[in-house]
Amino acid sequence: MENRFSYEGRRVVVTGCASGMGEATTRIVQSLGARVVGVDIKPPPVTVEAFHEVDLRDPVAIQAMVDATAAAGPVDRVFYCAGLPGTFPPADVVGVNFIGMRATAEAFVPHMPRDGAIASVSSSAGMAYLMAAEQLEPLLSREDPTEARAWVEENAASLEGYTFSKMATILWTIRRAATLTPETGIRLNCISPGPTDTPMMPAFVEVAGQEFMDRYPKPVGRNATPEEQGWALAFLNSDAASHVSGENLFTDGGAAGGMMTGAIAPPAAPNPGH
Repeated sequence: MENRFSYEGRRVVVTGCASGMGEATTRIVQSLGARVVGVDIKPPPVTVEAFHEVDLRDPVAIQAMVDATAAAGPVDRVFYCAGLPGTFPPADVVGVNFIGMRATAEAFVPHMPRDGAIASVSSSAGMAYLMAAEQLEPLLSREDPTEARAWVEENAASLEGYTFSKMATILWTIRRAATLTPETGIRLNCISPGPTDTPMMPAFVEVAGQEFMDRYPKPVGRNATPEEQGWALAFLNSDAASHVSGENLFTDGGAAGGMMTGAIAPPAAPNPGH
């Protein structure tokens, strides 16, 4: 029987490859046979086919990376794992987490085959994306990265950058897949992790407070590991998920589903002192 989880012969791009979920994803898809082009602001601790040091807030740098990557060979899969926590200014958080993700995905589309796939990392923090759709619309409608960032900067005082960026990622993924896949054959999905033990976890504690993070529902009984999130990403971009597009996969052990259906009580709001 064919192994549809295999990445043999695939050349993939992983942003955020130097740590956390991006590093885990890099190692996982390499173990499945992929050749990886890494993208980050620092070199990864794992050997890759090529590495591009890129500030993903910069659309010019993103396009240069895409052009160089495509010129060197085919691009079969894209994993966007780069991200910033809420300890950074909102324009930078939204700039990397959503605007940079959208720009990277769209720039790679012309260089990918009809069976290509793109997967990104959102968050269970974005689970209220439908309720926030009207608020998100001005950002989603500004497709030019420079215009999108300018809008965020103008409205930064009223935005919680991390949650806003993750809601935008989910809503854009679901919407864009509905047009992208029929037009190009390329599948587009994202995952929404809950608390995961990556190097960013201390920043989440700083923003929300240790008490909130301790109270956050963990039906599995613990935080996730980067590898558990990496395997979900690897599945979505594999041929095993060939009929999956426009999906936001909650990889939080059931917390979001429980809270959205009332089976699990949501934690109280984060400490306002944080």
